[in-house]
Amino acid sequence: MTIKDTPEAWEIRSSETPFVGNKTSVRTDEVVMPDGSVVRRDYQVHPGSVAVLALDEEGRVLLIKQYRHPVRQKLWEIPAGLLDVPGENPLHAAQRELYEEAHVKAEDWRVLTDVYPTAGGCDESVRIFLARDLSEADGERFEVEDEEADMEHARVPVDELVRGVLAGDLHSNCLVVGVLSLVAARTGDGLDALRPAEAPWPARPFEA
Repeated sequence: MTIKDTPEAWEIRSSETPFVGNKTSVRTDEVVMPDGSVVRRDYQVHPGSVAVLALDEEGRVLLIKQYRHPVRQKLWEIPAGLLDVPGENPLHAAQRELYEEAHVKAEDWRVLTDVYPTAGGCDESVRIFLARDLSEADGERFEVEDEEADMEHARVPVDELVRGVLAGDLHSNCLVVGVLSLVAARTGDGLDALRPAEAPWPARPFEA
């Protein structure tokens, strides 16, 4: 048996959107179950996101610390952001986020992993990139606002982050998945065997 996620779409009898926000919305579908019954399913409709695990020449990961109101915590995270334009090339979005949040650019980009962070209640898909060969970005720093204006920055060794994840001290989904995927890739076929930066992404198709 091949262990692989597969596309499937069950019949939807009706659909409505009771809430529309600035970036996301909430949809209610009436879905036909395998036994013929119909149930209501509420979920967040999301444009998709990218995240960047930026690894410097000393083996440290570039982190930001940002306030997240829904969980009432300041979380250590890796740079990340929304796909602002439908069909946007995710690599370009990731490069933009790394510049805006850390004023850093990278020469080597790979796809680390693709995840559905909360598939039971949101259709968000996130592509996490590995970025290497880092240097300071050209030009002036991006002018941040709101929660981003209070961000802290750090570069932390991978082993220290793994310990923090397993100790329950670090909770950001992209940071946890990114760091553990990095370690798995290193002990497997190596980082150079990761998918290319513009590998297909069925969850969010784009033009390379």
